[in-house]
Amino acid sequence: MKRPFQVGDHGLWDDIVRTVKPLSGSGRKKPAAPKILSPKHVAQPPIQPIVPHFSKSSPPPISGFDRRTAQKLTRGNVEIDGRIDLHGTSVEAARGHLLHFLASRRHRGDRTVLVITGKGDSPFARHTLHGSQHFHAPERQGRLRRHVPEWFHEPEFRAHVTGFQPAHPKHGGGGAFYVKLRRIREQ
Repeated sequence: MKRPFQVGDHGLWDDIVRTVKPLSGSGRKKPAAPKILSPKHVAQPPIQPIVPHFSKSSPPPISGFDRRTAQKLTRGNVEIDGRIDLHGTSVEAARGHLLHFLASRRHRGDRTVLVITGKGDSPFARHTLHGSQHFHAPERQGRLRRHVPEWFHEPEFRAHVTGFQPAHPKHGGGGAFYVKLRRIREQ
């Protein structure tokens, strides 16, 4: 079993490097001694996110879209089974309307729906570049646009939603979300 390179080994390594002679004509240069890194320069293992454990009675987490579906959605090449427009609705009313809409559409067997939240009243709302990160800018968000993604992670919404992402500009761009609904399992 190899042991890790210790700080005291550097002196030994320097002695060995000085005694090594390059092969004739190889053109190789003398290897440099390894750098001694301070603890702040040593790579730390990545922090693993804590994934909550769900009991059988709680809904599963949102898994998102598979790669192929996400690409279709990004290009706007998707058939939308239903849509709800929450413009001008208060946050409290919008939450109830959205939950009822998702439950009824899921019960009908729909798979992909469009949730239109609007872009908000900021001066930046007019210009929307399509992408997965643009709608996170706080100065660009309306109240519904900020709350809807948070709601999707709540247990009563997770029971119906398996994934979501910002819509293509032809479907509302940063002011709308594609939502993938869970299948209803036959029992």
